Amino acid sequence: MRLHREVKNHSLEQHHYVNRLAFASVVVFVCLGLLLARFLYLQIVKYDYYQTLAESNRISLVPTVPNRGLILDRNGVVLAHNFFVYTLEVTPSKAGNVDDVVNRISQLIEVSAEDKKRFKKLRAQGHDFESVPIRTHLNEIEAAKFAANRYKFPGVEIRSRLFRHYPMGNLGVHMIGHIGRINQGDVKVLEESGDISNYKGSDHIGKGGIEQYYERSLHGKTGFQQVEIDAGGEAVRVLANTPPVPGDNLILSVDAKMQEIAETAFGTRRGALVAMDPKTGEVLSYVSMPTFDPNLFVDGIDADTWKTLNGSLDRPLINRPIRGIYPPGSTFKPFVAMAGLEEGKRKPPFSISDPGFYALAGSAHRYRDWKPEGHGSVDIQKAITVSCDTFFYGLALDLGIDKLTGFVSHFGFGKKTGIDLEGEMGGLLPTPEWKYKRWKQKWFPGETVIVGIGQGYTLVTPMQLAQAVSTLANNGVAMRPHLVKTIQPYHGPAQPLPPIKMDEVALNPDNVAIVRAGMVNVTQPGGTAASVGAGSSYSIAAKTGTAQVVGIKQGAKYNAGALDERHRDHALFVAYAPAEDPKIAVAVIVENGGHGGSAAGPIARKVMDYYLLGKVPNAEVIDPKKASEPVEDAPHD
Repeated sequence: MRLHREVKNHSLEQHHYVNRLAFASVVVFVCLGLLLARFLYLQIVKYDYYQTLAESNRISLVPTVPNRGLILDRNGVVLAHNFFVYTLEVTPSKAGNVDDVVNRISQLIEVSAEDKKRFKKLRAQGHDFESVPIRTHLNEIEAAKFAANRYKFPGVEIRSRLFRHYPMGNLGVHMIGHIGRINQGDVKVLEESGDISNYKGSDHIGKGGIEQYYERSLHGKTGFQQVEIDAGGEAVRVLANTPPVPGDNLILSVDAKMQEIAETAFGTRRGALVAMDPKTGEVLSYVSMPTFDPNLFVDGIDADTWKTLNGSLDRPLINRPIRGIYPPGSTFKPFVAMAGLEEGKRKPPFSISDPGFYALAGSAHRYRDWKPEGHGSVDIQKAITVSCDTFFYGLALDLGIDKLTGFVSHFGFGKKTGIDLEGEMGGLLPTPEWKYKRWKQKWFPGETVIVGIGQGYTLVTPMQLAQAVSTLANNGVAMRPHLVKTIQPYHGPAQPLPPIKMDEVALNPDNVAIVRAGMVNVTQPGGTAASVGAGSSYSIAAKTGTAQVVGIKQGAKYNAGALDERHRDHALFVAYAPAEDPKIAVAVIVENGGHGGSAAGPIARKVMDYYLLGKVPNAEVIDPKKASEPVEDAPHD
């Protein structure tokens, strides 16, 4: 057997080797080139982008919430301010098992069932990386106790936060409003208005009243801190700081003492009062009864308290001066009288003989006067003084509904007053066009008749009544009512808000004098509010009113004692004083109070006495039942 040995071709192998080496070198150089290109792209082309990302991982923007502006009365009495409190807050993303953490916290300091319920609700509304308070208003002992055990609770920390406080409690709550936690509805509104960025870090926003209407001014401008953070997410140092701008302070035209006097005068009765300066539109007192404590809403009201307030038959949450709508009753008559005089329908010495009722031609229906036997001979001045229904029935019909409503609209009836509060109702000044649009029915003469005494479809708010009597006192010039007198920025001078004229109707001075004389006589012996004017050192021009709550059949007699208290007539009263140079105008309604002169008038008198004379009434408790009972031998209107 023959063995053969293969002979290697070294030159060929060397050639293959060189080729492989060259190919590998090309691959390596290509890879290095690609790597270098990527490096250049990242380090040069995309430098700014990736530097920003890196910085964002190292630097965090932390919003700094501004101090909310104060609310003060015209004399500097604080109505809303802020104070620091300790809060215990949990960040769910850092806390691990949140339920376990909450249970362990409750073993260390008190955490009520309501605290847990609120925590659960707030957590559901936010994000896991946002801190949520589990306890607010910690005292120093509780804060120190937790601080000593802080290491046991990752993701839980004590913070110092500003809380809103209303030192006067219930006083003027519907006027001042309150703040509450920001909800999804608030977020939507902020996004639509473009203000959402200014609320980074903010938990609360104005809810109702001045707090809501002037939210932008009160909130201020949010600041920011650039904070360097470590790998654990903890702050290391502050790199830059843009301080927040505190909100503006608001100085109201309201007198807190007068507000207290007015609210106290209502006692336990329901109703509303608005007092104004007729020349400027400044609101001097703004009352809605009953009231509630706004401090209950700041940190989130508990379910039981909310249910009690919201379900109460007294409806304490309703802002009655701007959202309560009532028939004006006989407080409407001075404006009807002005219309009759200006339109030439009732020029002196015109008078009627009042039989105690009014009837349309060809109709057996009788529109009754409050005084069954009638008032005898009545001219326009006496008609105001004794509140003669019969006189105004005929006057309204002679004017016609279009002329009547067209004239009185200049006094603000049927439209919003423009007061600096959200949610104002416009009331209703009926017209044939409105009725047809609403009911697809024509207008009847009898409907015009009852408009003359402020009944039927006519509806007003107490705010409208106050503006109307202010306009009358101001000789036909309607000023826009406003609660804020001055805005005081954190930096810069105070900014007084100028008076704004809303409307003006040219009134004959002689006609104004006739109506004024009739209204002054209302508070004199023989008038429907003689007791209100008794012993006054200044002249009061006034008008009483009664607004029916339930209808009375033809020929039937009103008997308050036989009715449920909430079915009795509302008591109304409007006035201005001094009559010859008005400095204050007042509108009062006492729900189910009966007679305006005995129920609503005394409240107005106390307010006027304080404003004009500085007189503080003696403390007294008025029996609401007694106030709502009719007085047999006195006028009931």
